[in-house]
Amino acid sequence: MHEFHVRRAAPFDLGAMAGLLNAIIARGGTTAMVDPVTPDDIASWIAAPAAVFHVAEAAGRIAGFQWIEPHDDLPPEACDIATFVQPERSGMGIGSALFAATEPAARRLGYHWINATIRADNDGGLAYYQSRGFRDWQVIRGVALRNGLVVDKVCKRYDLD
Repeated sequence: MHEFHVRRAAPFDLGAMAGLLNAIIARGGTTAMVDPVTPDDIASWIAAPAAVFHVAEAAGRIAGFQWIEPHDDLPPEACDIATFVQPERSGMGIGSALFAATEPAARRLGYHWINATIRADNDGGLAYYQSRGFRDWQVIRGVALRNGLVVDKVCKRYDLD
């Protein structure tokens, strides 16, 4: 049994969240982010209006986190989602538990649907969102990342209505 607790992110989580995300960025292949982030970066994301961040904590450490927020490329009734879990803890239910907290938060904020944009070569991310009930609605071809790599992105939609 894997013990973890999901809760809203707090200021004292910023360093651990940045560390987890930077490890995923350094590993490569799953996120479109290629530059390291700082705790201040994450603090500014959390402070954004209509953004909600949850963390999964295991043995006093952040094992994963997920957030929703509005996105300029989406209509106002939609929000964007991002999920990050320590690679060694993938498949242990952390993402499921995070989404169980995020989905009702999105409803409370009045969103009608959630968008997930995933690199087309991120099989784990595509499977995760598919298993939550997200369905493909758009493919964005030939996206150049900041490091020069060109990838396709798959947009998946989860209807809250």
